Amino acid sequence: MSGFDKDWLALREPVDSKARNSDLLSRLGGHLLQSRPNPGEGGRALVDIGCGTGSTYRSLMRALPEEITSSLHWSLLDYDPLLLAEAERRIGKANDTLVYQQHDLNDLDGLDLDGTAFVTASALFDLCSEAFCRRFRDHLVKSRCGLYAALNYDGRTHWSIEHPLDQIAVQDFNRHQRTDKGFGPALGPDATAILQQLFSEAGYQVVTGESPWEMRADDARLQRAFLEGFRQPLTEIGSLDPRELDTWLAFRIDAISAPESLCVVGHTDLLALPL
Repeated sequence: MSGFDKDWLALREPVDSKARNSDLLSRLGGHLLQSRPNPGEGGRALVDIGCGTGSTYRSLMRALPEEITSSLHWSLLDYDPLLLAEAERRIGKANDTLVYQQHDLNDLDGLDLDGTAFVTASALFDLCSEAFCRRFRDHLVKSRCGLYAALNYDGRTHWSIEHPLDQIAVQDFNRHQRTDKGFGPALGPDATAILQQLFSEAGYQVVTGESPWEMRADDARLQRAFLEGFRQPLTEIGSLDPRELDTWLAFRIDAISAPESLCVVGHTDLLALPL
């Protein structure tokens, strides 16, 4: 799977950070604290897959208590070397508790989870197929490794200022979300439900929580980029002709600046704990 543009990732990071489900973050912190090794045994290892520019790392290092973060050992993995370079620029050079690694997630056998407490990922599994998620689950089960999978798109997008074509635009976008993004036919809005089923079947305790984006006028740059991201998928699906699509996008972009404007994009976080 090819990487995302670093500018898009920078735009979405503040909204992602606010959207993360606080209850699941607290549960993750509690589990890490409970299972923390004794002094002298080293830190707890987290592997962040599809790390991009390091958004998950930054969010968790802010959200978790210092007594936990001070003992964490991180491996940040991505397929895109440019994003890894940007992560290193923003976070700092590799050291004893932080490494960067280029890795293709289609090679799950090459993903070393020895000694890993949790795999973390953000905005990833809605791009993956059920077959990939099943192989991924089996790989984590071998190491009794937990999973924190945040910000999976759930198929719901609503605007406070409505347009007659909103419903068909979202439906077509969701149809396109199910096309192959590099890991087989993507689950799109079904990702969290499938992950919950797979890890529950493996005997994990699985908890989910909503993590919606809420974008207002002061998120104008993100909203504009989000809307422009509809153009190619809707063109490929083809339910709207080019004139209808242009009209809808122009309306939606004009509406961003209205004081009462609100765009809510549904996401769901998942925490799977080995028992």
